[in-house]
Amino acid sequence: MIAYLRGTLIDSSFSQVIIDVNGVGYEVNIPLSTFDKLPLEGGEAELFIHTAVREDAITLFGFATKQEKELFRILIGVSGIGGKLANAILSSMVLESFVGAIKSGQVSLLSKIPGVGKKTAERLIVELKDKLDNFDSSAIGVKADGGTLSKGDSQAIDDVIVALSQLGYKKDQATAAVQKIVSSIEGEIKAEELLRLALQNIGR
Repeated sequence: MIAYLRGTLIDSSFSQVIIDVNGVGYEVNIPLSTFDKLPLEGGEAELFIHTAVREDAITLFGFATKQEKELFRILIGVSGIGGKLANAILSSMVLESFVGAIKSGQVSLLSKIPGVGKKTAERLIVELKDKLDNFDSSAIGVKADGGTLSKGDSQAIDDVIVALSQLGYKKDQATAAVQKIVSSIEGEIKAEELLRLALQNIGR
């Protein structure tokens, strides 16, 4: 099993990267929390890997930290949570906020995550509340601390809409969610934070 990769970042998006390791390109699915920590393309990247093996496919999931990988593995151990939904959870909330929401039983907050309804949120709390003692929840409620995306940055905004489309949302739905958030921001915001906010509010 592949457990770790270090190599040159060839291509990246909000949800997937390609890393060249000694001439071999590995396609790896990542959560937004890991995208935040990637170097520029051409730089050296390292990811902790979970390898999912099925009869019809071998899928790699990559994480910037051991804690992200550990939480991902805990999540896929919950009934009804697969790799795609686990990545959506890690993309929608920073690790500390998610852990804090579980420990404090915030069903309404967890229900905002795409693919996580009320029943799934309740199941997550019941199954995980005693399994997250090694994770820090001190950052719950902390907002983004600035960024580089302004209202006029159309390319970055388009990139976020494309990322939402790749996650399965209709383009008009994704566009409406992003434009609503952009119209309400003051100053600047990181593109990845815009995507995270859109994921939390899309369809509401």
